[in-house]
Amino acid sequence: MFGLGTPELIIILGIAFLVFGGKKLPEIGSGLGKAISSFKNGLSEVSKDGKDLVDGIPGVKEVAAVKEQVQQVKDLGNVLK
Repeated sequence: MFGLGTPELIIILGIAFLVFGGKKLPEIGSGLGKAISSFKNGLSEVSKDGKDLVDGIPGVKEVAAVKEQVQQVKDLGNVLK
């Protein structure tokens, strides 16, 4: 994890405890967890929307089918060798 070992993490957590206090640390951790979760959901949503956009372009499905057929023929050629 970024080259941080256990001693470094303990020191960082100790400093965070001194700066923010024991009552604020769980709130900060919860907020950070929600932010990471939201970020991951946003990335997957963008990926899904991009795929939907590409699938909406005429001819994309046909090109994918031809690509799959070409791959099958290549695989068959490798088997016959």
